[in-house]
Amino acid sequence: MTASNLSWPYPKLIAHRGAGHAAPENTLAAMRAGARQGHTMVEYDLKLSLDGVPVLLHDDTVDRSSNGQGRACDLTYRELAKLDFGSWHSREYAGEPIPTLYAIAAFTQANNLCSNIEIKPSAGTDADTGRRIAQFAAQLWSNADVPPLISSFSEPALQAALRAAPQLPRALLLGETVPKDWPERLQRLRCVALNVHETVVTAALVHEVHAKGYKIAAWTVDEPARAHELLEWGCDALFTNDIKPARPDF
Repeated sequence: MTASNLSWPYPKLIAHRGAGHAAPENTLAAMRAGARQGHTMVEYDLKLSLDGVPVLLHDDTVDRSSNGQGRACDLTYRELAKLDFGSWHSREYAGEPIPTLYAIAAFTQANNLCSNIEIKPSAGTDADTGRRIAQFAAQLWSNADVPPLISSFSEPALQAALRAAPQLPRALLLGETVPKDWPERLQRLRCVALNVHETVVTAALVHEVHAKGYKIAAWTVDEPARAHELLEWGCDALFTNDIKPARPDF
């Protein structure tokens, strides 16, 4: 398999956490804002509530992005639904609720938005979270033309997602280091892509990833000059907070 014949139906620019900084992250409001900006793909973080409901949240706790406190995995969906996930951003979004994957699946598919679902397991729940989120995604996108891309820093979560829904494409997330055995990891997890921190992306890495038969996406890219450089090197996608597809140079 080569990068040229690997299925990759996703756009070059992906809105980080829905709409970057334009709206409260990981909310339906963010997805709407991302769509208004012209994005055709959104990335968002997913974990499970205490009672197993798939909800959008980046952190282990709700402290930073809501008016509540505590670990999401210790709160039921009913308890999470009482919290305000918008006021921290601005008054305009006061009262914004935490969304479920059910709501996001409905909105994105109705508005022709592709999805990158990042599995963010709470501590100690990697395999169970990966399995259940993959099952949810497989059901909710069963009739979609383009499946969601499932990604995670957690290899146990991706392994569980592979077992639960092997038909869904997967990407391994890496931070500011690229281990030498990344090809073996991608092969073991049957990933289609490597999603890596933009600071470690080089032209040589892009070439190597493609030569091994995979796609490569860089996160999070907010400087237009850097974005152009990465795309010129052949990066297949960029996650961004601030770059809008409607710009003439994109």
